[in-house]
Amino acid sequence: MRLQRIFIGILIFSAILGCQTVPAPLEDYSLARAAIDAARSVQAARHSPGYWHQAEEAYRKGRIYFEDRDYQKAKEQFVRARFAAEKAENSARLIRQKTGDVL
Repeated sequence: MRLQRIFIGILIFSAILGCQTVPAPLEDYSLARAAIDAARSVQAARHSPGYWHQAEEAYRKGRIYFEDRDYQKAKEQFVRARFAAEKAENSARLIRQKTGDVL
């Protein structure tokens, strides 16, 4: 009986140690935030609304997943947000340059 309890304890301990967790995507969170701030600074919402809204939506979802500790999904959304924000910023800069708007 005692040997059986020890064996069960070892199994439970091994199962707990065997669980891998994804680390919090703090770098992706920060990069997405910085990209959104950069896009905002060139008025991407006005000049490139499609990419801007994609970035905002992905960032919002990423924050929700982050708060729920679903770090894998949060990372995916933060990467999407960063790419969309970078596209929005570049597009807005190009449009502003073509129209002669001061950057």
